Amino acid sequence: MNSEIHRTVLDNGIVVLAAENPAADIIAARIFLRAGSRCVPAKLAGLSHLLAAVLTKGTEKLSSQEIAECVESVGARLSADASSDYFLLSLKTVSADFAEILELAGQLLRSPTFPEAEVDLERRIAMQAIRSQLEQPFAIAFEQLREVMYEDHPYAFSTLGTEATISQVSRADIQYYHQTYFRPDNVVISLAGRIKAEAAIALVTKVFGDWQAPATPLPRLSVAPISTNPRLTVTPQETQQSVVMLGYLTPEVNHPDYAAMKLLSTYLGNGLSSRLFVELREKRGLAYDVSALYPTRIDSSQFVVYMGTAPENSAIALEGLQSEVERLAAAPLTSEELQACKNKMLGQYALGKQTNSQIAQVLGWYEILGLGIEFDQKFQTDITAVSADFAQEAACRYFIEPYISLVGPAAAVNQLGV
Repeated sequence: MNSEIHRTVLDNGIVVLAAENPAADIIAARIFLRAGSRCVPAKLAGLSHLLAAVLTKGTEKLSSQEIAECVESVGARLSADASSDYFLLSLKTVSADFAEILELAGQLLRSPTFPEAEVDLERRIAMQAIRSQLEQPFAIAFEQLREVMYEDHPYAFSTLGTEATISQVSRADIQYYHQTYFRPDNVVISLAGRIKAEAAIALVTKVFGDWQAPATPLPRLSVAPISTNPRLTVTPQETQQSVVMLGYLTPEVNHPDYAAMKLLSTYLGNGLSSRLFVELREKRGLAYDVSALYPTRIDSSQFVVYMGTAPENSAIALEGLQSEVERLAAAPLTSEELQACKNKMLGQYALGKQTNSQIAQVLGWYEILGLGIEFDQKFQTDITAVSADFAQEAACRYFIEPYISLVGPAAAVNQLGV
C-alpha cells in the first residue's frame, strides 16, 4: 500500500483508519467489530451469521425495502458478514454518495429492529444451506475435522452453525448479542478511496461521534482450551470420489512461527506449481483436487491438506498426503524452493491490496485482530526473513501426528481398516 494511512481514535473509542487513494472515484469502507462466531456459545452456533443476514432488514427509521432502495438507487454495495473472529459491514460507493451510505450503515449498526418474520425467513434459508452442505463430501470432511480438532472451542463450528443450534437461536438472542458487542469501543472503521483523511475522519465523527458506549465493560471472552488428541474420523457416503483430509493444530496469527507456516502452506498447496499439485496430481495422477490451507486466527489455527480422489485410491492418497507433510519436517526446503515460494507469496500479497476495497479490508482486518496497521509491513519482512532451517524447525514442531478425516464409499473406508 503506497497510500499514507491515518489512524485516529474517536472520543467514544471507535478506531478510524483512513487511506486516500484518488486513482478512482470510489470510496470503500469496512466496519469491523470484535465479535463473530468466536463470541457465540456452542448451543447457539450460527447466531452471528443469522444476525448478519437480518441486520439489513430494518431499522427504527427504515424498512427492509427502503434500505434496499437506498443502496440500489445509487448503485452502491452494502453487505454484512460474520467470520470466526469478527463481524463485518462492508460498503462501497462513488465518492458523491459515500456520506449517504455511511449514514445508512450507522443506522444499521446502531438501531436495527431484527423483524421477527425476517429472522424466521433467514433461519430457514440458513438451515437449507446447512442441509446443502451435508450433501457435499468436502464440507462434511472439513466439518468433522474441525469438530474433533476444536471440540468445545467455538472454532469447532462453521459460522452457519448446525440445524440443531440455528433452530434454537431466537430474536431475543440476536438482540442480546447485538446489545453486548455492537458498541463504539468495539469498532474499527477503515476507509480507502477518493477522500482526504481529515474529511474521512470528520465524516465518521459526524455519523458515529454521538454513539456512546454503555457503562458496563465488554464481557471477558472465556473459550475452552484447545488440546491435541489426533484421531481418525470417517463418514461413509456413496459418492463418486473420496475426500481425504489431514489436519494439524498450528499457531495463531501473533505467534513467531506464523510466517513460516504461511510459507509452508503456500509451498504445499497454493496453485498449479505447488508441491502437492505437481507430485500427487501431475506425476501420480491421484488427485481430482488437492490443496492446503492455513487460516489466520486469533486462537490456535489449523493446517489442513486435502485431496479428492477415486475411492479405490483412498489409502494411497492418505499415504501420499502424509508423506509430503512429513517431508517438510525431515529435510529443509532448497534455497530455490524457498525463494520461489517467497516470491509467489509476496507477489500474491501485493496483488491483494490494489483496490480500495482490498486496502480497507487489510487495514481494518489487522487492526481488529489486534496486530495494528504496522503488521502489513511486518508480515512482508517476516516472510522475507524465514530461513529454510527455521521453516523445517517449525514443521517439526507441528507436523507430528495428524487428525484424519475421510468421506467416501464404504469400500474406501474399509481400505483404512475402519
